[in-house]
This record gives sequence, C-alpha cells and structure tokens, in this order.
Amino acid sequence: MPQSSAPAGAVASSNPAASQVEPPPDAEGGRTAERVSRPLPSGSIEVIAGSMFSGKTEELIRRVKRAVFARQRIQAFKPRIDDRYDKTRIVSHSAATEGNGKTIEAVAVATSESLEQRVDDETQIVAIDEAQFFDRGIVDVAQRLADRGIRVIVAGLDQDYLGRPFYPMPELMAVAEQVTKVRAVCTVCGAEASRSQRLISDAGTVLVGGSESYEARCRSCFEPREIVR
Repeated sequence: MPQSSAPAGAVASSNPAASQVEPPPDAEGGRTAERVSRPLPSGSIEVIAGSMFSGKTEELIRRVKRAVFARQRIQAFKPRIDDRYDKTRIVSHSAATEGNGKTIEAVAVATSESLEQRVDDETQIVAIDEAQFFDRGIVDVAQRLADRGIRVIVAGLDQDYLGRPFYPMPELMAVAEQVTKVRAVCTVCGAEASRSQRLISDAGTVLVGGSESYEARCRSCFEPREIVR
C-alpha cells in the first residue's frame, strides 16, 4: 500500500514529457526544418464530495486500487485529526462496520504544508481523504501538485452540519477538472440524502464522528439548527 517515503506499486511506464508534432508544410510544399514540441497535460484534480455515509471514501479507495493495478506510484494522505478507525489508514465507514477490506495505507498530516513536503518526486497520484479538515492552503497545494503533472484525488464533505458549504471543499470543487457528487440514503424517509444531520450537542463546525454523531438526511428531513451545548 502507499507509503510516504516509498509509494507502493511498481513503476509504470512513464508518459513522454512532450509529443513531437509534425509542422505544417511551408509555402513551397516542404516541411520546416524544426519539429514543434508541445507538452502533454497530465496533472489534474478530481473531487469526490457528498454527505456522511455517501461512499466518498469508498470511491477514493476504488480509484486508488485501480491505479495500484496499473502499477502507478501513489501516496495517500489523511488529516491527523481524523483517527476514528485507524491512525495511519484510510478506512471507509463500511469497512469499519462490516470489515470488508476497503482500506488503504496513508500518512496522517496536520497541515497542507506538511502534506506537500511529503510528496515524492516520482509520485504519480496523490489521494487525500477528508479534505474538509485541512486548512484552506490545501487548495493551492492541490493546484501545485496538478501543475507538476500529478493526478490529485480528493474526497470530503461538501456541507457542514448546518448545510453550509464546508470550506475548503467548495474551492477545491471550483478548480477541479472532475467533480463527483455521491449520495447516501436518508435515515428518516429512505430518499437520496445529501446532508449530514448532527445528533449530539456540540456547536463546533469540526466534530469528527461516525454513526453515533451523525446520520444522513435528505433536504426535506434535514433540520439545520444550531445545537446548544
């Protein structure tokens, strides 16, 4: 599995840094002497967003495991604050409750700066789980990594417990090449759920928890209220 010091997975055949493009004919029907080199874009940002229990982490793990099969160099990161199921692994909710093996090795970091410093030169894919718990510098870090040619895969909550945008996720979604919105099932009515209902008395925006603290709700069943301590 991916490690910070030595990303797992064998080295895949690297794409060429540039493609050689045949120049157009000159006025006499010949070819110009020089060949034109054009860079091949390869870096990108992918964002997987949704409510609690919507399968965000499962989708991130699925993409990472496909990249492992393709023998690409991968590093995975998680915020140090999120130690619900494991301190050094990315674990989906279903893996924690069902033991289905949907986990990957990761490096827990406290800041976006620390994450960037740990990305190896040879890394091709960087996976980041629970991005909403990172500082807003994670947006610039993701941009710089993508500019280096790295595929950045980010998963996180798009709304907080009041149904408001959960920064920095909206900013990451804005600069991403691909955004996937996933849905849970409303625990009240069974409809598609897009919000995270907090169940316990804690008024802080950041509260790391699982089914004991949150449940998925649809728009109609969601109750956006401040919880008094």
